[in-house]
Amino acid sequence: MPRPTTAQVACGSLTVVLTTVVLLLATDARSGAAVAGLAASGLLAGLLVAVALAPRGHRPAAAPAASPDRAPRPARVPVPRARVAATAEPRVSEHSLRR
Repeated sequence: MPRPTTAQVACGSLTVVLTTVVLLLATDARSGAAVAGLAASGLLAGLLVAVALAPRGHRPAAAPAASPDRAPRPARVPVPRARVAATAEPRVSEHSLRR
């Protein structure tokens, strides 16, 4: 998920604050539920403004195509893992502090 740009954050935050203040002044809300509803409306408006400012068609740059004059890379060779002896005992009772 791409990070929001500075313009998105600034305009979204400004929209939240201004919308909430205007709604609170216009409706003269006094109850806690009404204030919470108007604050949620302001947050929704700010989110919509921030999403509307998202750059359209922004995609990460594609990897450059291999040029024909380059030699192909050799295939990866798997590296063998070190094998643990079948007789090894688990050291569960030992602590990590060495004295």
